[in-house]
Amino acid sequence: MKEGLHPELHPIKITCACGNVIETLSTVKNISIAICSNCHPFYTGKQKLIDTAGRVERFKKRYAKIQEKAPKKKG
Repeated sequence: MKEGLHPELHPIKITCACGNVIETLSTVKNISIAICSNCHPFYTGKQKLIDTAGRVERFKKRYAKIQEKAPKKKG
C-alpha cells in the first residue's frame, strides 16, 4: 500500500442521547447520536406511537375517501 494515502483512524467513543457509549475506530474525533440499538424501538421491542396533531386520523380519513371513489372489483 502507498504511504500517506489513507486517512488516520483514531479510537473514539460514540455517545447516544440515552447514555449508551460505543467504542470504535473512526477518522472523526467525536460523534454524538440521537438513537442507538439500545434505545431504538425496532431492537428493544417497545413501540412508541406519536400522533402529532391527529396525522394518523387525517391520513385514514383521506384514504377512506379514496377507497369510496374507487370502483369495486369483481372477484
